[in-house]
Amino acid sequence: MEFVQKLFSTPSVASTVLFLCMAGFIGIAIGKLEVKKIKLGIAGVLFSGIAIAHFGAPIDEHVLHFVREFGLILFVYSIGVDMGPRFFSSFKKDGMTLNFIAVGIVLGGFGIAALIMYLTKLSPAIIVGILCGAVTNTPSLGAAQQVLTEQGGEAAAMAGQTGMAYAVAYPFGVIGIILTMILIRLLFRVSMEKEEKDYQDTLEDKDSKLHSVEITVSNSNLQGKTIAYIKNIVDTELAVSRIYRHGDYILAMDSEIVQMGDVIYGVSAQNLIGNLEAKIGKVVISEKKEVSGDLSLLNVLITNRKITGKTIEQIGIYRRYPANITRVYRNGIEILPTRSTTIELGDTVKVVGKKEVLKDVKRELGDSIKELSKPNIVAVFLGIFAGVIVGSIPIFIPGIPAPAKLGLAGGPLVVAILLGYKGRIRKMSFYMTPGANHFLRELGIVLFLACVGLLSGGKFVETITHGGLQWMLYGMIITFVPIMIAGIIGRFMKINYLKLCGCIAGSMTDPPALEFANSLSPVQAQSTAYATVYPLTMFLRVFLAQVFVLLTLA
Repeated sequence: MEFVQKLFSTPSVASTVLFLCMAGFIGIAIGKLEVKKIKLGIAGVLFSGIAIAHFGAPIDEHVLHFVREFGLILFVYSIGVDMGPRFFSSFKKDGMTLNFIAVGIVLGGFGIAALIMYLTKLSPAIIVGILCGAVTNTPSLGAAQQVLTEQGGEAAAMAGQTGMAYAVAYPFGVIGIILTMILIRLLFRVSMEKEEKDYQDTLEDKDSKLHSVEITVSNSNLQGKTIAYIKNIVDTELAVSRIYRHGDYILAMDSEIVQMGDVIYGVSAQNLIGNLEAKIGKVVISEKKEVSGDLSLLNVLITNRKITGKTIEQIGIYRRYPANITRVYRNGIEILPTRSTTIELGDTVKVVGKKEVLKDVKRELGDSIKELSKPNIVAVFLGIFAGVIVGSIPIFIPGIPAPAKLGLAGGPLVVAILLGYKGRIRKMSFYMTPGANHFLRELGIVLFLACVGLLSGGKFVETITHGGLQWMLYGMIITFVPIMIAGIIGRFMKINYLKLCGCIAGSMTDPPALEFANSLSPVQAQSTAYATVYPLTMFLRVFLAQVFVLLTLA
């Protein structure tokens, strides 16, 4: 058994991987422990790594440094691809207000951190570690440590202190956010029933929400015209499904001749009804009805890579089959299909057509979970490659002695957001299935946190007993003050309490806090607000952490 003793006592690649895995599975188990609806979550990996390092685990620091950075890249890239499709739309409606509050929280935390450093004379490495832990933002910790390492000399030597300071401040970072939500609720005597009702009343954008519509043809100019003609004049306003004529439903094929009194069934939006009435006839918003007779309806998952990136017109389903695409669902968004609408991998389309052809349509479009589950590895590595290059571009800011960079956290994040938003570049699709995305994200953050814990845990207990409790107090201040002020201002601005909770959790990029917020009510207000502010907040925290280090080291 000599090899076992050597494995657990001599630093090597094998022993490092061994303890890395140990920190991972022990930490995940710890993170699942729940006390009054509060869990450490993925942060349990950090603390298990610290504990393992404290007991003298032999590790190869060079291996851990590489794994830490690569884990961070995987984590932020998967986040960016996921948030990309809704990044720019998040600024619509009340998104600007929520993002304004979130930016205030971010800047407030940095301001308080700078004040604490000025008053206490603590090193920039410790202060930025406390800041990252207090706001529970792991990518900003990675960005700060990377900047410190790149400076070399004394600054590089202090990078380990950053990880310890992060770990000390992190616990209250989670608890403080939840405590703030509770205090705001008590302070303003929030009625959950009223907040839920108010949210439901404003949930839908009545103007752009898609509806099933029935249009009675009364425009005499359409007499004798074909459905193809109608599709041409209302292409961006109506997805035609079928026609009701003389008690029967018939499919709206391009060659079908329109008759006065026909009722055209289709999909449109509230703000387009006026145009449809002027061009065709009276419009009635109807309940979704069962498709009957020899027609049927089918939801199909797009998995045929040969047609992805092509428009509905290019694919030509409606020309080759008695079938029409009436809705497109993408990343939780409902899209009105036009002839120029591009179909992407992972979309779900609603098809109305004759029963006997729907199997053929389904086969052509794909509808294969197995095919969709194949990860597009080439696109992932290409995106990361571009992200690392973008992250390495120096950004010169007046007053800062050294250029800032987006770094290995910010570069891949920005590129991934753009690729996720764009979806594809020519024939290259950057779509990632939810399962693959979640796996990549979890793997990346586990590797990163385990490495941070193993690298900084050797002196953790000594740090706590020699000033660490003060660090914890400073972290509490950074956590509590900005979000409490933002919460009070938000309520005075009449922002829905549930949205405000999601905004606070998102501004701190804290999933455990979001879980608590979601437990307050079954509606989606909290998750929607979280997703609205998360992209901008994540970018700011990663970038400003580097700026903070460079400014304070000057």
